[in-house]
Amino acid sequence: MATRKSSAQKSQDARLFGLGLTFDDVLLMPAFSQVLPRDVDTSTKLTRQLTINIPMLSAAMDTVTEANLAI
Repeated sequence: MATRKSSAQKSQDARLFGLGLTFDDVLLMPAFSQVLPRDVDTSTKLTRQLTINIPMLSAAMDTVTEANLAI
């Protein structure tokens, strides 16, 4: 059974986790751009002190991320 969150709980979630979007929340339309690929920052901030220079993270599942891939 699904539980509904109060507005206070939703507000607390927003403060803790920030804005979260899925593919269903955005629509990417092809268009002309002045931005060059070499000027785009695709780094990912994992923690306050740790930033990686690749735009992806692996799932936190033992069947997807094994010890060799984990940080």
